[in-house]
Amino acid sequence: MIARSHVTLEDVAQVASVSLATASRVLNGTTNVREDLRERVLAAATDLDYTPNVHAQALAGAALRTVGVVCHDLGDPYFAAVVRGVLRAADRNGLLVLLTDTFRDPDKEIAAVSTLRSQRASVILLAGSAFEDRAWERALAAELEPYRRGGGQVAVLGRHRNLKADSVRPENRAGAKALADALLGLGHRRFAVLTGPRTMTTVLDRITGFAEGLAGAGIELSERDVFEGAFSRDGGHAAATELVAAKHRATCVFAVNDQMALGAMTALREAGHSIPGDVSVAGFGDIPVARDLGPALTTVALPLEELGEQALELALSGGRGGRSRVRRVAGEVVLRESTARTRRRR
Repeated sequence: MIARSHVTLEDVAQVASVSLATASRVLNGTTNVREDLRERVLAAATDLDYTPNVHAQALAGAALRTVGVVCHDLGDPYFAAVVRGVLRAADRNGLLVLLTDTFRDPDKEIAAVSTLRSQRASVILLAGSAFEDRAWERALAAELEPYRRGGGQVAVLGRHRNLKADSVRPENRAGAKALADALLGLGHRRFAVLTGPRTMTTVLDRITGFAEGLAGAGIELSERDVFEGAFSRDGGHAAATELVAAKHRATCVFAVNDQMALGAMTALREAGHSIPGDVSVAGFGDIPVARDLGPALTTVALPLEELGEQALELALSGGRGGRSRVRRVAGEVVLRESTARTRRRR
């Protein structure tokens, strides 16, 4: 039994047997919801004595303009740095920032956007990868297009294929290709890739770019060279553990983000491998801790705080002509002590 004083929107959605996004749309007054679903949600809310967050609703009606940031993982130093940039730009513009963490759950992302619409946020920023999911794309567009038509401003960080929104796009594909070129320049010819879920556009772009760089040297990246885990430190640890168990002969391991690289380095050491003596390791993003590791992490450096600042400034600067604007941000390969020159093996 759910305690009445702790009833959440998730509880309402569960009792009504609908998604979090649907429950949010019903309770926020959105009209494009099937009548049978609407009735189930309202009945569940009544039975559970659900009360919306009055403080949040008060903020929505206040004179102070707000920007809602929908973030994939606030515990990830990558996103923490991006959000610092948003906060800095918001402070300059007199904006209050509302943060929400989706934990990389597509349904939670839709629900967060719906809630921010209902609170009449002046700006909505999506700080995280898109998903290769047409149903998610349609649901997100159904929330954001009416919001934009009503005067709301939207910006996204990353490549969102079919979304009409201004975007700041890190050059993930080009950066990964440049990293492959640099690692090839150190003499490496046997590679493994530790990847997050390939349902995310950021992951796909980085794998594709890295494979293109290797292909330019006549090296094919096969499925046997790719080990998938969660897009996190623990995911990198699990993927590297799998790599070790498979007795992969890579001289260099590329993790598609720095958090995965951190976990991979721990797993490789636990298996008795020295870095970079036995195997080199590289990441992507240049989170603040990357340069302080022992050994410091080779990576593709992105100006993380600047990404957040640019996304908010882009949204605030207008874009009323109906055309989405794109700002591309290049990464820079930074070779550090986690990678070393290797002798070619027969």
